[in-house]
Amino acid sequence: MRTFVHGAAVWDVACPQRPSKVSGVTMAGFKVPDLAALRMVPHPAVTLLLEFGAGAPVVECAAGRRRGSLVAGPGLGSGGTVRAWGTDVECVQVRLSPVIARAVLGAAPADLDGAVVSLDDLWGREAARIREQLGEARSWAERFAMTDALLARRHAAGPPVNPELAWAWHRITADPGLARVDDLTDEVGWSRKRLWSRFRSQLGMPPKRAVQLVRFDHAAHRLVAGVGPAQVAADAGYADQSHLHRDVKAFTGTTPATVASELFLAVDDIAWPDRGTPARARPLTR
Repeated sequence: MRTFVHGAAVWDVACPQRPSKVSGVTMAGFKVPDLAALRMVPHPAVTLLLEFGAGAPVVECAAGRRRGSLVAGPGLGSGGTVRAWGTDVECVQVRLSPVIARAVLGAAPADLDGAVVSLDDLWGREAARIREQLGEARSWAERFAMTDALLARRHAAGPPVNPELAWAWHRITADPGLARVDDLTDEVGWSRKRLWSRFRSQLGMPPKRAVQLVRFDHAAHRLVAGVGPAQVAADAGYADQSHLHRDVKAFTGTTPATVASELFLAVDDIAWPDRGTPARARPLTR
């Protein structure tokens, strides 16, 4: 476990010693005595928060406040309108690739509609069981193993997405900001209408939105790393620096300079040092 210090924030962060059994799953453990009003920055993954401590995280969004173990769809926090806080928070946070989220959750990411959903509502008694098991575990290694076993079991029992969609997603994430939807349509061999419909229903967002979100996430982490906005804009496939500024404003409600100091992004270097970036997509075979 490592200690993450960012301004007044002091968090303990744990990372698994080995990759998940399920491709597309990354996770980290957090112990936070005082989680002060944290802006949630949109991320391409589906986020699963498994809490087990004395306190409980609180997330406030347009639909109201949600407490305890939660699920959030890709892009949660767009516009800078979602905040999280809490005291004595202990949790395992899981990032699920949209490609596997439907199988693991038992619901399509599209059903989340960019909102925060209580895990109790989605999983019922299974949510209570994993919360109890995590609380009784003696180490983070044990908690990660429990979580991974649960995710692997659910993934094996759940429905896969179309292989064409999985391939398209990996193409988008392999070259953040550079994939073109028209090219994806041609390479997959589907009509534009079919690609958009299936992508939205199975992965939770249209392909154009996915390209924008993945590009933004890549650019935001480059800003946090100290790269100047002009260079980030050029490297991430934006038309110019003004285009980057507009995109950052749309996703976070703030400016590139402010995003560069966001706590939600800064912790990634410890919690997700490689951020679970998928390998470059192989050619699609039929």
